Amino acid sequence: MGRKERGSKSRAGSGFRSGQGAGSEFRSGSNGSRSTPRSKTGSKAKRTDRRPQKKSSPKEILQREMLLIEMDGFADYALLDSGAGRKLERFGSVVVDRPEPQALWKPSLKKTDWAAAHGVFSASSGDEEKGKWRLDKPVPSQWPVKIGDVTVLCKMQGLWHLGLFPEQKPHWDFMLERIAEIKGRRARVLNLFAYTGAGSLIAAKAGAHVTHVDASKKSVLWAKENQAASNLSEAPIRWIIDDAAKFVSREVRRGNSYDVILVDPPKFGRGPAGETWELFSSLPSLLVDCSKLVEGQRGSMVLTVYAIRASALAFEQLCRQVFGDDSGQFTGGELVISPQGGGPSVPTSLFVRWRGQGYGA
Repeated sequence: MGRKERGSKSRAGSGFRSGQGAGSEFRSGSNGSRSTPRSKTGSKAKRTDRRPQKKSSPKEILQREMLLIEMDGFADYALLDSGAGRKLERFGSVVVDRPEPQALWKPSLKKTDWAAAHGVFSASSGDEEKGKWRLDKPVPSQWPVKIGDVTVLCKMQGLWHLGLFPEQKPHWDFMLERIAEIKGRRARVLNLFAYTGAGSLIAAKAGAHVTHVDASKKSVLWAKENQAASNLSEAPIRWIIDDAAKFVSREVRRGNSYDVILVDPPKFGRGPAGETWELFSSLPSLLVDCSKLVEGQRGSMVLTVYAIRASALAFEQLCRQVFGDDSGQFTGGELVISPQGGGPSVPTSLFVRWRGQGYGA
């Protein structure tokens, strides 16, 4: 179980394509080029529209391919069903029913299956992330969820999330591949907006030196609990409670560098000193500093964005401008979770990956 690619057919109008096998990646050209649709034999697709066509310039008929990564679960996590604005999931031994505005279809499971959930979250008006949990079965104050070789302690608090975003597992797998390519020294990983530290702990378990940055003291304390639960108390992790933008700016002035940078910003937030973060206005300058921190041509960056009012293409083009269109391979697209029993997949976030052209050289 993990990430996967589905068939080599295009989704009409979406610009996304699938392949087969584990690790589904629907790619744009690695050098920033655009490509026309191709058949399974590799030849360019022919137009089937028989209406009279005006002569188009090459730019008008070329299409950019984006990437759709499906995460189909792992031993301690499964998407059981979704629909009618909700999703039914299992985190370890606990089943939860949470809001999912993009689940526009009808649920596949019976009402009795949904009624078996331990907890149901109801969002408060005006803020879809905050609200209340209704517990229909006993749930411990925290419970372990294993992801790979680390343990995350999930909790039901006054938020819809439980302390783990399982759809990001493909990004963590990508990070592990990059870490494994560093020879002769510890890889250096910077995790920005790092929340409860799943990515940080996975990197540390793989032998990387990790810098974990989050503005929330509560989140960092939770991450340290996960560190203890994962038996990684001696792992080389720097825990930083700071505004991410200010921290990376200082790191640039210090001349530090990292092999892998994870960036998972909120749509809106505040730093420990009241600094304001707004995704669309704050992200560009942050990425400029991140581009100065990556380790030459052998660095990598993963940007994940939970913003429905946005486009993966917009964020990819921003990253191309910041890092340089010819600096390496860019991949932009969506992360989705597919249910264990079949049925519609649930979109979760947009992402961009950058990999310096020096990797593998």
